[in-house]
Amino acid sequence: MKSLKKAAPFSLLVFSLFLLIAGCKGGGNLDESTATEVITAHLKNKPQFETVRINLGTLKFRGRNDQPELDKYKKLEGKGLVELSLQSEKKRLLAKDSLHIYQVSLTQKANEYVLKQDGNKATVRALNYALADEKPIKLIKGDSRVAHVTTSLKKEKNDFSILLKDRDAAGNFVTKTYKLKFKKEQGWMVAGE
Repeated sequence: MKSLKKAAPFSLLVFSLFLLIAGCKGGGNLDESTATEVITAHLKNKPQFETVRINLGTLKFRGRNDQPELDKYKKLEGKGLVELSLQSEKKRLLAKDSLHIYQVSLTQKANEYVLKQDGNKATVRALNYALADEKPIKLIKGDSRVAHVTTSLKKEKNDFSILLKDRDAAGNFVTKTYKLKFKKEQGWMVAGE
């Protein structure tokens, strides 16, 4: 019993020393507001977005089958993003279908959305991802140097989003997990996704 009384203060001393060493890792405490600031800065430096390919040059639209696609191009023309120039129109005898040939090109206004243009196609941003206004951070777990943060990103559509195949399929937001690391010189930063 006497040795147990002597061991208790010693074990308390060892436990306190262990906590002191564990606390001196040099990390920082991560709270929701800090995580939100870090991820907002990351999204500003490296925006997250979805792209779509748009056909340019001479395009043929055949009657009723291609009418929805032609309507999309006409909406983009109405917003000043593309120019449509009718090259020729062929009506078939005794048929309701006709063939319309347009010359399609991007305008200067569309330049801010274009990521790549090659040949008769261009890759454009169709929607951006931004942190949701309400409860953008859902989960924080980890230690004082590394944390995994799950965020809710809302979809911000632009005019080119009408070209997306399943534009309304998956809702108005996505959930994404980021890995954050604490560095003494820079503080918390995104280390991966």
